[in-house]
Amino acid sequence: MAVGSSFPSRTAAAAALQPPLGAAPAASANPEFLTTEEAGAFLRLSPRTLEKQRVLGGGPRFRKFGARVVYAATDLRAWADGRAYGMTSDPGYVQRDSVR
Repeated sequence: MAVGSSFPSRTAAAAALQPPLGAAPAASANPEFLTTEEAGAFLRLSPRTLEKQRVLGGGPRFRKFGARVVYAATDLRAWADGRAYGMTSDPGYVQRDSVR
């Protein structure tokens, strides 16, 4: 700060906005895209089940970014909500979406 000035210097202001050295960027508490393992944990399914559903069909929508497969959190929620039933006699309950 300059002598007699009440304004902080630009470098001091910029340094105050930057995270400390060695600090990792904050991870989002609710990421938009999830890996197969994270999606499995979200749905309480095995990651292997999701892999099988990608091949046979009937699983949640997924995206491919290069070789990486990810699931949007909104797609997982919509897929799970589409499988909500009030009782076993609800129409569509006995209908299977995929082949075993």
